[in-house]
This record gives sequence, C-alpha cells and structure tokens, in this order.
Amino acid sequence: MAGDSKGAYRGLAYRNDSDLKTWLAKRPPEKALEPELPIIDPHHHFWDTPQRGRYFLPELLADIGGGHNIVSTVFLECQSMYRKDGPREMAPVGEVEFVNGISAMSASGTYGPCRVAEAIIGHADLTLGARVRDVLEAQLKAGGGRFRGIRYGVSSDGSAAISKFVSRVVPPHLVREPKFREGFAQLTGLGLSFESWQYHPQLPDAIDLARAYPDTTIILNHVGGVLGVGPYSGHRREIVADWRKDIGELAKCPNVNVKLGGIGMTSFGFDFHERDVPASSAELAEAWRQYVEPCIDAFGVNRCMFESNFPPDKQSCGYTELWNAFKRITAGASAAEKTALYSGTAARVYRLIVP
Repeated sequence: MAGDSKGAYRGLAYRNDSDLKTWLAKRPPEKALEPELPIIDPHHHFWDTPQRGRYFLPELLADIGGGHNIVSTVFLECQSMYRKDGPREMAPVGEVEFVNGISAMSASGTYGPCRVAEAIIGHADLTLGARVRDVLEAQLKAGGGRFRGIRYGVSSDGSAAISKFVSRVVPPHLVREPKFREGFAQLTGLGLSFESWQYHPQLPDAIDLARAYPDTTIILNHVGGVLGVGPYSGHRREIVADWRKDIGELAKCPNVNVKLGGIGMTSFGFDFHERDVPASSAELAEAWRQYVEPCIDAFGVNRCMFESNFPPDKQSCGYTELWNAFKRITAGASAAEKTALYSGTAARVYRLIVP
C-alpha cells in the first residue's frame, strides 16, 4: 500500500494513547464480527512513559470492551516498572511484580470476566550466562504462579532509519553468542519459554537457535518482524518472498509457535498511521493477509495464535477493528481451526484455562 496520504503524524514512530484516542474517534467504531468466539489475547503491554502515555488496566479494559469475547490475556515485557534499587540484573523482576498486581486485581472479578494477564512474560539478561537462573527464579516467585517465560528482544538492523523502532541496543547475531546461549539453556529446566523478537533479516539466527534447543518452547513474535521502512521501503514483494522461505524453515522446528499480529506497527511500512481517518477492518485484512496466511500454511493452526500487540498496533487501528480484520482473514476457516487460532494454541503454549 503506498504511503501517499498527508496525515499529521508522518514519520513518527509512536503516538501516545491520548493522541490515538482523538485519531481513532474519527471513524465510527465497527461492530464486532463473530462476537461469541472466545479469544485469548496472547500479547499486550502495560506502561506509563512520557512519550507513550499511560496504558494500564483501565485503558486495556476500554479497548477490549468493544464487543469481542476476550476471555483472557498474556502480558509481554516492555521494560516497565523496573526496580530502581538493588542489583541491576534483578531490575526486571519489578515488572513481573507490577503486572502480577494487575493480574490479581483482574482475578478478583471486580473488573469484569476477562482474566487479564493470566500469564506473564518478563525479561532477563541472558548474557549473564548461567547466573541468569537467579533472576528467573526470582521472577517465578514474584509471578505468583503466572510467570511463563521471558522475551529478550534482539531486533537489530544496521540502518539508522530503523533505530527509532529498536527498544534495546544489541550486537548483531546476539543469539549465536556462547554466553547468551548459556543463559538461554537455563529456561528449559525451569519450564520457561522464550519469545523471539527480531527483524526478518535475522530469522536465520532464530532458526539456528530453535534447532540448537529443540526442547525449549519458542514463540516467534509478530510474524517474524518484517520491515518495510527505511532501506526496505518499496521492496515488499522481494522481502515477502525471502521471508516466506525463512518462515518455512522455521516451521520445520516443532518447538516453535508463531504470533499472528504486530503488523499494525509502523515498522511494517503501511501508511495506516498517516491517514487522517483510520482504516476499516476490511482494508487492514487486505494488507495483512499476505503475512498471516503464509504463517498458517507453514505452521498449521495448532502452532499459530492471533495477537493484538496493543497498544503498539493501536498506531494503525482500534482494538475492535484489529480483531475484525483477523476474522475477515479467517472467514473460510472451520470452527475447529478458529478455536485453535483464537484461543487453543495460546492456551496450550501459555498453560491457560481453556475457554
């Protein structure tokens, strides 16, 4: 899709939640399609920062209240509420403590039927090597039975145009380094999973990691992180062709599952965030189908799960429209296939209550 609109936010990597509310209100909200279909949202964040604004339980509840049957969610690390004091390597434990409090609030039933943050994915510095086990055990304790694994974002690219999208500065090919793998090896014995977040040129590294640790559950984030900005702009056809080959290789690793989403992030190179009026779910489905369907074909429905990636994907659309777009893409799927894609895979991978 060509970026030919002249919206007010051209070139920005992120708008805060207040600005997004104003923008999203320009399109009348859609009615939820297939409103009875149970959905586990396996990927969202909580944060409070000057740039991004506040996204806590009230904001999430407002988003999920648009008519879809969201039965539970999974929180993904986003460097939120790290401990200020104590050993630096233990700082990410603060995020798990923080989210576990929100989980407990939701579990009371006071805020509605959805089990918000029923599972928690934190962060730990795997470059600590074997010493990271102490951090992981502290997170298991802090999570109150909800801690399921970690994400160590290794998304990296040599282009300066991509740097504004990177949350952590990491060296190239970090997952191949011996110390990282020494830390990674601690996950399996503790029954913890690994969220693989990288950009599409780094997928060969993810393939190598998955092959080296076949007993560790790996969840590929955001259909593999396809870039469509900077030097990748205007090359979508070639990029998708190469990406599909890597996805096919990764799918040969039975320990890997994939999240279908994240395509609303501006790094994918669509122009939705630049438009004066937000896109409809039909427009989103048309653009996103080229990433969703190849993943389902390669991995099968029992290793794929749709995700909201909110609030980052809120840059392109509202929560109701996002799930409507996914449902449009899967309109021809059977009831059993939809169950797997919208709740079954997530329930299995994160050990959640089955809807």
